[in-house]
Amino acid sequence: MDDEFAGFCRREHARLVAALDLMTGSRPLAEDLAQEALARALPRWSRIREMDAPGAYVHRIAVNLATSSFRRRAAERRLAARAASSDEHRDPDGAISVAVRQALAAIRPQQRRVLVLRYFLGYSVEETADLLGMPAGTVKTHTQRGLSALRAHFDEPVTTGDLEADRA
Repeated sequence: MDDEFAGFCRREHARLVAALDLMTGSRPLAEDLAQEALARALPRWSRIREMDAPGAYVHRIAVNLATSSFRRRAAERRLAARAASSDEHRDPDGAISVAVRQALAAIRPQQRRVLVLRYFLGYSVEETADLLGMPAGTVKTHTQRGLSALRAHFDEPVTTGDLEADRA
């Protein structure tokens, strides 16, 4: 493995894990998926390094892996969602982070993916559309519906700033 790829991995790994953690609701699964995404990038690194946004390419791999994981592990996700409420007191994050994670876990997976990519990772509508392989209008629809679902979950207004604040 060359130094350039190692540096790329150091830069992208934490972002991948954080985004996948929000998408999947499971830190161990997020770490596994991030590792797999980077491992899949290694054999293609000579081509990926020449891209305008190699990080976005690896995020696309990670999103695809997460989507496959959702399909294979539907029963596990339902069990984890039920267990999440009893694990709240053990979560090392602050109350706001816990509340945001629980709210994200309660919305549709596609809306959750869009909101994480848009507000946690800071991708534009067009970049999110490209990463998820959907039209920009669909991204806007999922964004609006996801934010509405979060507002309903909290029973108060949720702004995009609230989501961006959780990024820290």
